[in-house]
Amino acid sequence: MDFKYIQQIATDLSLPVKNVGNLEQLHTEGATIPFISRYRKEATGNMDEVQVANVIDKIKYYDDLDKRKETVLKTIEAAGKLTPEIKQRIETTISSAELEDIYLPYKPKRKTKASVAIEKGLEPLAKILFGQQNMDVQAEASKYISENVKDLNEALQGARDIMAEWVAESEQARTLVRSLFEENASFSSRVLTTKKEEADAQKYRDYFDFKEPLSQSPSHRILAIRRGEKEGFLIMDISIEKDFAIGELKNSFITSSNPASQQLEQAIEDAYSRLLKPAIETEFRMNSKTRADEEAIHVFAENLRQLLLASPLGQKRILAIDPGFRTGCKVVCLDESGAFLKYETIFPHAPQNQWMDAVESLKRLVKQYDIEAIGYGNGTASKETEKLVRSIDFGKPVLIFMVNESGASIYSASEVAREEFPDEDVTVRGAISIGRRLLDPLSELVKIDAKSIGVGQYQHDVNQNRLKESLDNMVQSCVNYVGVDVNTASKHLLMYVSGLTATTAKNIVEHRHKNGAFKKREELLKVSMLGPKAYEQCAGFLRIPNAGNPLDNSAVHPESYSLVEYMAQKLNCTVEELIKNTDKRKEIKVKDFVSETVGTYTIEDIITELEKPGRDPREAIEEFRFAEGLTSIEDLKAGMKVPGIVTNITNFGAFVDVGVKQDGLVHVSHLANKFVSDPNEVVKLNQQVIVTVLEVDAARKRVSLSMKDDNVRHTSGGRPQTVNTQTSNRNDQKGVQAKPQPKNNFQSSLDALRKKFDR
Repeated sequence: MDFKYIQQIATDLSLPVKNVGNLEQLHTEGATIPFISRYRKEATGNMDEVQVANVIDKIKYYDDLDKRKETVLKTIEAAGKLTPEIKQRIETTISSAELEDIYLPYKPKRKTKASVAIEKGLEPLAKILFGQQNMDVQAEASKYISENVKDLNEALQGARDIMAEWVAESEQARTLVRSLFEENASFSSRVLTTKKEEADAQKYRDYFDFKEPLSQSPSHRILAIRRGEKEGFLIMDISIEKDFAIGELKNSFITSSNPASQQLEQAIEDAYSRLLKPAIETEFRMNSKTRADEEAIHVFAENLRQLLLASPLGQKRILAIDPGFRTGCKVVCLDESGAFLKYETIFPHAPQNQWMDAVESLKRLVKQYDIEAIGYGNGTASKETEKLVRSIDFGKPVLIFMVNESGASIYSASEVAREEFPDEDVTVRGAISIGRRLLDPLSELVKIDAKSIGVGQYQHDVNQNRLKESLDNMVQSCVNYVGVDVNTASKHLLMYVSGLTATTAKNIVEHRHKNGAFKKREELLKVSMLGPKAYEQCAGFLRIPNAGNPLDNSAVHPESYSLVEYMAQKLNCTVEELIKNTDKRKEIKVKDFVSETVGTYTIEDIITELEKPGRDPREAIEEFRFAEGLTSIEDLKAGMKVPGIVTNITNFGAFVDVGVKQDGLVHVSHLANKFVSDPNEVVKLNQQVIVTVLEVDAARKRVSLSMKDDNVRHTSGGRPQTVNTQTSNRNDQKGVQAKPQPKNNFQSSLDALRKKFDR
């Protein structure tokens, strides 16, 4: 435990010191967050991924703090001003803000009013006045009139400039003003008068004359106002009541009532207005931005997680349609593994209106390629295309799903798409991406920059490095949570597996092509540049179906194989029999296998995995239909109840697609009949809901919706069920249809609505 901040991190996060120390060592040795949280539970005390990530963030913070301390110490020492007391304070502080306050008086700076006055020889006068002794101030100041100081006023002004800088740079004053901002700061904005009537400014009209306590400002409002300021429509301010702040500073610094203290009072007023207020406001601007960024990034990452973990349809033959009007609908056929088979374009919609030709083409393709499911994109001409495919009698059951095509165009023009399909047009690649998303959204979405998937807000306003780091971590978390078939996964998916890099992922694919499918996990050690450490990190997350050892297709780590074999031996059976025989597994007593190296957490995880090795944790599919007769925002009327799909979740509510080409907003106050602090507690991305239309503003393209009065579908446990309307069932074998879902309140409501709109 060489890292000196272990105790502090444990205190910061209310975690045991031993567990934090173990985690820090694992992190230093190169262990990833998924590996630590999944396979080192005894070492961390069963911390989940969020807790592990929080500890690592703290480690990085204190590492950066130490680097900054080194710079500060060297700078102060080079200036010849480093004392033992200052050195000790710097070395012991755990606050970056406090470190900068200590450093500020010694920090090299450009010419200031104070430095000019010091060059004129007025620092001794400033020191005398700062002492607030009873004296004849004018007589004292007259002593400093010289070639550089013309008169009494210039001497006193120079002394006040010096004192103002002393006050502004004192830790005492900065701590005081900072605490006043924390308790009382208001966050306000006003419109730039010259821009008030501009059309582009109207989207910010709610903030033309706005004010609220900064502590109560939600992230989306901070980011919206900052964007308005950046675009030149708003003026933003973070401030406290000036007279009160100056009064508090005077109470802190003024110790007498005489002419000298009056000079210091003037210096304090100047210090606050010219130096302290702007500096602390900038600090709070940055802090509020950082806080808003973190909240927005958290929402983005949570939405991304739900989208990545949407249910895969599994191994079925797919016909995918990228809908369009003038340029037609692009149709591709894919086999069970997503391999591209056929491309055609049909023109069922205006202006060509070749409806019957399109019907015949789709029937022919479904029959020729033994299609089991159809996926259509949710963009332009989506509802019209859904109507087309649902009107066709294919002579056999064909599942039909809407697929979220956000980012498909980004993928189709990307280097990844060109590499996969060098001979195909971007339109073909886009349709293929839609089909593959239906087969397995996780495998396909990892190929796209997460920011382009469209499940966040203000993604261009937040810290881009932090956003990328957070989203990359979320993708890695999801990939490792699900597990990856090492014999079918692309290099783009493999590179997110714990312990693998873009290079080792590419080498795995090349090894597979050259030597055939991996037959056991140990063969991964033959892959170029994949050493023992990388193998330790990745092996438990890679699956090998039909391997000789059934554990190779499970989440049981190879380091625990001998333990499972020992369990089987104790129960007089084979490992395969232990997996298949429920009664045998029930005989396993955890305490019989606990040792110095293996604890309860690991054994319980192994038993759970043996119950269903290699299982896909993602949920099953349900089909969905929008209400008939609704095609545009003008068709919506207040009071209507319509089915919809949750497309985006923010801190202030959820956006729902009701099929009118404009998502409606369910404000957080209308998500449930109870108070909701976090929308993710009530709704999930892709969830099917029944919503009530509250208000329609066609001019501004805004729709207000409500989910009150039990409009949300719940599972038996009372939690909202994540229903994926864009993707489907877990890895079913070919020919196995998605199980029909029993009628429930949601389904009954949906059926009633369909009948209403069908009429």
